[in-house]
Amino acid sequence: CPKHMYIESSCLFMLRVFQKINTAGTSNAEVPLADPGMYQLDITLRRGQSLAARDRGGTSDPYVKFKIGRKEVFRSKIIHKNLNPVWEEKACILVDHLREPLYIKVFDYDFGLQDDFMGSAFLDLAQLELNRPTDVTLTLKDPHYPDHDLGIILLSVILTPKEGESRDVPFLALSCSNVTCGRPALPVLGFCRAEFQSSYCQNAQFQTQSLRLSDLHRKSHLWRGIVSITLIEGRDLKAMDSNGLSDPYVKFRLGHQKYKSKIMPKTLNPQWREQFDFHLYEERGGIIDITAWDKDAGKRDDFIGRCQVDLSALSREQTHKLELQLEEGEGHLVLLVTLTASATVSISDLSVNSLEDQKEREKILKRYSPLRIFHNLKDVGFLQVKVIRAEGLMAADVTGKSDPFCVVELNNDRLLTHTVYKNLNPEWNKVFTFNIKDIHSVLEVTVYDEDRDRSADFLGKVAIPLLSIQNGEQKAYVLKNKQLTGPTKGVIYLEIDVIFNAVKASLRTLIPKEQKYIEEENRLSKQLLLRNFIRMKRCVMVLVNAAYYVNSCFDWDSPPRSLAAFVLFLFVVWNFELYMIPLVLLLLLTWNYFLIISGKDNRQRDIVVEDMLEDEEEEDDKDDKDSEKKGFINKIYAIQEVCVSVQNILDEVASFGERIKNTFNWTVPFLSWLAIVALCVFTVILYCIPLRYIVLVWGINKFTKKLRSPYAIDNNELLDFLSRVPSDVQVVQYQELKPDPSHSPYKRKKNNLG
Repeated sequence: CPKHMYIESSCLFMLRVFQKINTAGTSNAEVPLADPGMYQLDITLRRGQSLAARDRGGTSDPYVKFKIGRKEVFRSKIIHKNLNPVWEEKACILVDHLREPLYIKVFDYDFGLQDDFMGSAFLDLAQLELNRPTDVTLTLKDPHYPDHDLGIILLSVILTPKEGESRDVPFLALSCSNVTCGRPALPVLGFCRAEFQSSYCQNAQFQTQSLRLSDLHRKSHLWRGIVSITLIEGRDLKAMDSNGLSDPYVKFRLGHQKYKSKIMPKTLNPQWREQFDFHLYEERGGIIDITAWDKDAGKRDDFIGRCQVDLSALSREQTHKLELQLEEGEGHLVLLVTLTASATVSISDLSVNSLEDQKEREKILKRYSPLRIFHNLKDVGFLQVKVIRAEGLMAADVTGKSDPFCVVELNNDRLLTHTVYKNLNPEWNKVFTFNIKDIHSVLEVTVYDEDRDRSADFLGKVAIPLLSIQNGEQKAYVLKNKQLTGPTKGVIYLEIDVIFNAVKASLRTLIPKEQKYIEEENRLSKQLLLRNFIRMKRCVMVLVNAAYYVNSCFDWDSPPRSLAAFVLFLFVVWNFELYMIPLVLLLLLTWNYFLIISGKDNRQRDIVVEDMLEDEEEEDDKDDKDSEKKGFINKIYAIQEVCVSVQNILDEVASFGERIKNTFNWTVPFLSWLAIVALCVFTVILYCIPLRYIVLVWGINKFTKKLRSPYAIDNNELLDFLSRVPSDVQVVQYQELKPDPSHSPYKRKKNNLG
């Protein structure tokens, strides 16, 4: 072989080739060469038979996932209430080698809950004949219950080698540019050279194709557009209750994304007026599954009907009014659907950095400059997150290692890093960019351990409010538990930059907050119920104590205090004007501000809430174990629903009081400054304009709003503002923990060397 080849490796290949020739007795061309590389696997998911029932009605809502080598490559549509579903869906999958089998998993879809496992099976791709259609019948099994009969799945598959693509892979970086890989140039010795180069190039080809496949998987996490949906109303829905009415609500699903509307009690013509957004992950659009339900307390909700919206049939950048007939039921749903092309999220390597390019940075700064206030009000700012590395992670595998990957979330935008296998100190070096729609959003970074046959294991999480970020500073964030109440093992290094338009951010504060449709539903917890009750009690006691204080002035318990209150009462009542109400609130905010800057901070860390959050985590673990053993929740389903409602009401009332307190305590300075500006404006308006004119303008706006904008969604600006202020629980959850220097593995190494 030539000198530029590795001599020892070449000799080894020569010995192997001679053995092949001697044993096969064939010419060089007949000797089987290396795997051609990329394959195309065409699968038709036919149907399922006798699948397992997972719902209370003795049916299931099955769908199928295909996975190859830890990665999900296909997900079927959902067939509702059917144990013998017919899909007839086709999938085209690129496979870079045949060593990994095709893993088929079947699930029962449950809205708002974790989908139930219905069985799995493997298809060995190496056993398939090339270029030949094959019908396959797979028996579904559960590894934990191997004796259970879970039905079968019927497929049709064709495996085709993509030889043309493998020859197009550039190998010029290697030392084989003079020979076409896989083609012998000389008898025996030339075959040695060709096979060596083919094997050597195959390794590079495998890496190139793996990058190509990983790029395809990576792109599946990036969304390419927004579907803005407004649920207007329902017409002539089916009566499901004995009183001839229903309590309807609607569920939407687009891929992994879900949304559930509010419940409209006792009506067949509900008026929802709800707006939400879904993300488009496919260039051709997708299909939105819509189901209408009747809410029944204490038992399973009744099915009213279903319909679908095919997004590929709708034109972009245009609002479509759709009146959809409900199938398997009665009535119509009225929707407004708008498709908007967008590229607001991205992921790249650390070397590709938007803000480090001076021209790109100037372009972004100009985009969010104060001069562009009224240009695209939804585009508030730009966020760049560098996920650099993590240290000292928890070992989730039996080998004492983990396979960590990182999920970065901003509201409903969700991006993933690659997985670093068998490592507790992974380095990702990835840059994520997002467009900010609400500056009061919270960036969530979660580290998971990837598992082959089950859902990923949680390793740690941090939640970072955008307004608390210090631009361009690389920081070590201590990972927290799922409840964000205490530390877990490991730290993660992030560098974050936020650029935003303050005026746009202020205006967006006064409109409804974006609802996160991936949030878990609340469950019953004794500790959570107790915590919410105590929080509400503390808010009520503030009012009660204030009432006692005022009453004590009337009773002259303290003559000097009562005399001062009496004089103040006479002065205020005699000189009272309406503008004094916002003026007093303005003075209270200003007083607290000067207390803070003078070092007399009256804001107290809520130790009680923090301790109760930690107790709640322990109690939740106990509840999980108890529910698995006794099935307590299933036995008192109706009581649980009532208790969850009470629990949520207590939380809302307590949070409302805490948000008001935190506004005046300057917990979020941006919001407190915004409140000062608003109170100044209200004071001037009330001072300069007679009250009857203000009431007249308000009434005209309210009466004509429906005429001017028939599909407008009502909102309360004050409540929208308060929804951005964190409650005491959120203050504890967003609190940044200080890293322990002794936990760094690099520090420990230095200490050991010392």
